[in-house]
Amino acid sequence: MQPELTPKQQRFFNYLEHEIIRTGKAPSLRQSAGEMGVSHAAISQLIKALEKKGILKRDGRYSRTIHLLNRIRKTAGIMRWREVPIVGDIAAGLPLYAQQEWGGSVVIDSTLCRGPNLFALRVKGDSMRDAAILDGDLVICEPRQFAEDGEIIVALINQEEATVKRFFRRKKHIELRPENPDYKAVRYDFNEILLQGKVIGVQRGPEGVDKV
Repeated sequence: MQPELTPKQQRFFNYLEHEIIRTGKAPSLRQSAGEMGVSHAAISQLIKALEKKGILKRDGRYSRTIHLLNRIRKTAGIMRWREVPIVGDIAAGLPLYAQQEWGGSVVIDSTLCRGPNLFALRVKGDSMRDAAILDGDLVICEPRQFAEDGEIIVALINQEEATVKRFFRRKKHIELRPENPDYKAVRYDFNEILLQGKVIGVQRGPEGVDKV
């Protein structure tokens, strides 16, 4: 049950909820003060009051990032969604020609996949089957130009072919390893590989996002 709010607190809460639904994020202190016609100090007091009542929280004492909370004091559902661009197809099998154009977007749970500038790629092929990355899945990726051994990455091969595989760095080459015994690992010279990102999640439509 939501704690009882004063009229001013309820008005401020309604404003925050409306802005979060509209834009996907909480407004700044300056924006809130301007649009509600009150001072910065008044907004700060309202934030503190709602924090005490367990309705919102800040990332830190002085943080401008505000999270609305649900009844069990977890981030409310309206603040968990995040839209990520789908930038093309990628092969989990033989590499495909890299597509630069966007293929729409996908909404993901930001509590599972975090980080700036995330992007998604649709998988074609089954070479990563045993890593639970299947034909038709969307892989959610964090932009990266480096990787640790064993991480699942997106790589651009010879500037034109993209693939998703496990990464292993050897003394004289890079090995990209599948997760399906029907496929073999492939070795590449260092100058043949350009890392594009690390796979941090898998989207399976109605089944949601699985964190890798």
